[in-house]
Amino acid sequence: MMFKKDGCTLSREQIEEKAQALLGQMTLKEKVWMLNGNWDPIGNAQQHDGNMYNPTPIETTGCPRLGVSPIGFSDGPRGVVMGHSTCFPVSMARGASFDPSLEKRIGEVIGKEARAQGANYFGGVCINLLRHPAWGRSQETYGEDPFLLGEMGRALTEGVQAHNVIACAKHYAVNNIENSRFWVNVKADERTMREVYLPHFKKCIDAGAASVMGAYNLFNGDHCCESHTLLTDILRDDWGFEGFVISDFVAGVRDTKKAIEAGLDIEMPMPIHYKQNLLKAVEEGRVSEETIDTAVLRVLRTLLVFENTPEKMTYSMDLVASKEHTELAQEVAEKSMVLIKNAKGVLPFQKTVQRILVAGELANRANTGDAGSSKIDAPYVVTPLEGLRNYFGAGVEIVFCDESELDKAASEAANVDCVIIAVGNDMHDEGEYISGPPQEGDGFSFFEAVGIGYQNMEKSLEGFSMASFESDDQGALGGDRENLSLKPDQIELIKRIGSINPNTVVVLIGGGMIMTKEWDDRVSAIMYGWYSGMEGGNALPRILFGDVNPSGKLPFTIPQDQNHLPYFSNTDQAITYDLYHGYSYLDKNGYTPAYPFGFGLSYTTWEYGAAQLAAQDDHIMVTVDLKNTGNVAGAEVVQVYVGLNQSAVDRQKKLLKGFKKVYLDPGQSTTVSISVDRDELRYFSNTQQKWVFEPGTYSFYVGSSSDETALQHKEIELA
Repeated sequence: MMFKKDGCTLSREQIEEKAQALLGQMTLKEKVWMLNGNWDPIGNAQQHDGNMYNPTPIETTGCPRLGVSPIGFSDGPRGVVMGHSTCFPVSMARGASFDPSLEKRIGEVIGKEARAQGANYFGGVCINLLRHPAWGRSQETYGEDPFLLGEMGRALTEGVQAHNVIACAKHYAVNNIENSRFWVNVKADERTMREVYLPHFKKCIDAGAASVMGAYNLFNGDHCCESHTLLTDILRDDWGFEGFVISDFVAGVRDTKKAIEAGLDIEMPMPIHYKQNLLKAVEEGRVSEETIDTAVLRVLRTLLVFENTPEKMTYSMDLVASKEHTELAQEVAEKSMVLIKNAKGVLPFQKTVQRILVAGELANRANTGDAGSSKIDAPYVVTPLEGLRNYFGAGVEIVFCDESELDKAASEAANVDCVIIAVGNDMHDEGEYISGPPQEGDGFSFFEAVGIGYQNMEKSLEGFSMASFESDDQGALGGDRENLSLKPDQIELIKRIGSINPNTVVVLIGGGMIMTKEWDDRVSAIMYGWYSGMEGGNALPRILFGDVNPSGKLPFTIPQDQNHLPYFSNTDQAITYDLYHGYSYLDKNGYTPAYPFGFGLSYTTWEYGAAQLAAQDDHIMVTVDLKNTGNVAGAEVVQVYVGLNQSAVDRQKKLLKGFKKVYLDPGQSTTVSISVDRDELRYFSNTQQKWVFEPGTYSFYVGSSSDETALQHKEIELA
């Protein structure tokens, strides 16, 4: 059966008839040639000012003779990486918004900008779980909780595909370590996979995601792009996925026969193991032509569905980084920032300030995230320092000092109205791992593979060398984080000036969790500013000076101690995952977090009424009255966690199963209703090989974060 999409003008039967008719007219070579990308980094660099990766769509071959379109790939998830597109805050920041409706709007912008630049495929629905904050690519996902990931990924999928751009959920699966991604073998039992590492992928599939990208790493001994268990048994036979699967780039496929027979339809971005090798495997009888037909039909059906869904609009280049889109980027930044400390209500600062000290070199640097495949060359980036100057104009004196000017910073801190310290990370500290030398571990060389790809595309290798891929920066970029705290000079800056002026805030810049215990008693206020996109600098003063009430919530847990996190290694050949990480790991071990998952402060105050539970046939309805009891309008994220008091199996104490972001004016109240599906309360039985609902007394926790002191506890008997 073919992939389904709302609005398609053809019936399933018509799609199938057309796909079979096209397939029947294709030669074997044409069919095989449809199943790979044709990336040309040398040509890209020559034509696009050194931009080798994805300045224009990375296209498959299609079938020109029969009018079959190529797949035109653009990466993400900060936006469309092609050209000079709108750069949104990173996904982790957007996860902190706890606002799927906002994420869907981002998806619509991405869909529009992809279409305007010739792409019909967006490879940026990034939903790998943040198992451990050392993971270098944490900025590309929405947080540590599978339910949050699923809700946000579904919203992005729906937004992108509303504009007939194929949405790709990636990296499937258990891709949670960066430096060893090409060779680490992740081991997990089926229950762990089904409950923790796969449900968010299924939610995107159920929402209609038309494509999936396999991961680099191994799962239980097989590379994910060659795992029949992942690509066929679970994805297609169990979940009913009807779209097509592509490989992660260059290193995803290692074995031609194993990959195509496991269910890997398209090798991207170039044919290292497909094309010539795949054709030869069929001609020699090692791979059946029927297997090729199956893969080609998946691509044809998907293209036919999307190309026969009416367009919503005309997609012209003036959409790209348009005023409407960049204004959304600023709105997203404003709704994502998380205030985690505000002693004595020091924030918002008074707008009557005359002198401001801005400290920390990151305040004066365009810093939108890592330099890997998600990098966007935005038309401009507003830094925090620029944003403050834009906000105040010439009427306020803004003094800037970096970490090398401690004496000056200390002197100025005592003589200004407020102090803003910007510290955190950049592309050298975290992100996709980019290094000049070959990445070793399993005998694989990225650069040799690219050379093979050129040979198989029958393109010239002139100008290709390892040096072409090396960064201008010294050493490697990105990778897993060696340090979960700030850098020593940043900590020294905070310790030196943080307590001089009571009106001091630390703004944390980065894509993941940053430990605060070394210095958080030295400052009155702390806010996560994230990699906040091209308009983040304009968003920041609007929050600090009260135009916008912060409403973000932490999408991860900040522990008291790094030892309160699960085991992490990027040098081990294998690692085993279980049910526990993040707040569930702290709950299991009795650790109190420094700042809990789901936590975030506001400039107003909230009053919760008594929560009520009502069991329905297929869901439990949770209702609670919420009132804004403060003096300013704001938004609160009402969260519902669920646990089973006495279970026959090992279970997490509580898990997020519902949330809703609610905007209220001062004094306004409303009744918030959150539906929790009964299916969300099941566990997967390894012995029975199925989902099981366990009757018993369930605990529902309702409130403002995962901290049980901030949660109401209600019990309900469910049979």
